[in-house]
Amino acid sequence: MKRLYSCQTRIGKFYIAEINGYFQPVFDDEPLGNYGTPQQAAEDLANGHTDFPSCGVDPSTLGIPDDVTEWDRLA
Repeated sequence: MKRLYSCQTRIGKFYIAEINGYFQPVFDDEPLGNYGTPQQAAEDLANGHTDFPSCGVDPSTLGIPDDVTEWDRLA
């Protein structure tokens, strides 16, 4: 897993990682879906259209930016 972007929230950091040619939103090492671009992953995560993390929190309640350019770039 290559982490490309991060976003700090009140429950911890979310990442967008590249895994096997897909971009996945990740929380606590748990992938939350597969997307063709980092932007699609950010949009769906911010709007609560991904799998929810096992902690049960709806990501759309966390103020995650839907524009990946507003995330911290790691790579």
